[in-house]
Amino acid sequence: MEERLQKIIARAGIASRRHAEQLIASGLVTVNGKTVTEMGSKADVARDHIKVSGKLLRPSKELVYIALHKPVGVVSTMEDPEGRHSLRDFLHGISERVFPIGRLEYSASGLLLLTNDGELANEIMRSHGLRQAYHLKIKGRLTTEEIDQLSGATGARISRLQGVRTKASNRTDVSWYEVTLSEARRNALRKRLFQSDHSVEKTKRVGLGGVELGSLPPGQHRPLSGGELVALKKALKKPVLKKASTPH
Repeated sequence: MEERLQKIIARAGIASRRHAEQLIASGLVTVNGKTVTEMGSKADVARDHIKVSGKLLRPSKELVYIALHKPVGVVSTMEDPEGRHSLRDFLHGISERVFPIGRLEYSASGLLLLTNDGELANEIMRSHGLRQAYHLKIKGRLTTEEIDQLSGATGARISRLQGVRTKASNRTDVSWYEVTLSEARRNALRKRLFQSDHSVEKTKRVGLGGVELGSLPPGQHRPLSGGELVALKKALKKPVLKKASTPH
């Protein structure tokens, strides 16, 4: 049965559907020896000879879902042309070819999901309302009024974390907060914090759509449980959060 090429590539676990479209547009996909660049092109995976970046497409035998605790100083890609540590360095024991769903900044740490399920990855990447939880280390301490203003402007739930120590025990000019908000509003929150002289010094993602980082050590990974996968898919079906209005 013929299907769109980007869907075939995504289901094979090579890339998300969005990345598959970029591969096609860049002329890196061939069907029966002919380069295909048109986005509406179709093929039959059972009949056609499909290559991506010169490699024959082989549909993945098993769908894999992984939670990884990305350390600080690691790029959120499978390899890095600059030679920095990448996600591949931490995926020992994973035989299936997987790719990350979204990214975390080089300087950030925390929960990152990887999979070879291109359909699910595409849903997550397109879901701007999916709730995510972060631990943020910020300059200074937020007042109750500031928390209310930030919550009203970004739709975030913000609470101060207790018992978190900084490396320098005598420092009193930084505080840790747990923040839950949609990915689409995270940059807005960071910008408002900076504007109010509460710049973000550290970022750690601890939850994503029903999946929690928990006690997973930095650099380690684990498979998602059936319950986590169900919760993630359920979260994707929730209505997209309305953009919060800025208080006057």
